Amino acid sequence: MRTKRLFLAVAAVVLLAGVVVHLYAESQEKYSHAGQLRHVVLFKFKDGTSPEDIAKVEKAFAALPSKIPQIAGFEWGTDCSVENLSQGFTHCFILTFKSAKDRDEYLPHPEHKAFGQILRPHLDKVLVIDYVVKE
Repeated sequence: MRTKRLFLAVAAVVLLAGVVVHLYAESQEKYSHAGQLRHVVLFKFKDGTSPEDIAKVEKAFAALPSKIPQIAGFEWGTDCSVENLSQGFTHCFILTFKSAKDRDEYLPHPEHKAFGQILRPHLDKVLVIDYVVKE
C-alpha cells in the first residue's frame, strides 16, 4: 500500500512537471519575437502641414494592417523625447512582419502605394530602418 502511494505521488509530480515544462515552452514560442522583421518608419512633415492633414496621414497608415495581411503587428506614436535629437521627425511607425518575404510583399502592395499618395504632399523627410529581431 505504501509503495502504491509513493508511486502515485511520484507519478503526479512527474506529470505536473511535464505539464509545467510544456506550458513554459509553449509560452516561450508564443511570445518569442526572434526572427521577426521590424520596419521602422519616421516622418518629418513639411512646415505648414495642417493638423488635419497630419491626422489624415495617421489614420491612413493605421488602416493598413486591416488591408494588408502581411502586416503581423503595427504600432505608432509621436515624439516625446526630452533630448532634442529628433531632427524634426515627429512620427514613428513600427510594422512587424513574420519574414522578409512578407515585408517584400507589403512594399509594392496597392494599399501601401495608395497610402504613399496620401502622404507624399505633406512629407518633408522619411527615415526607414528594417531589422530582424534578435533575442
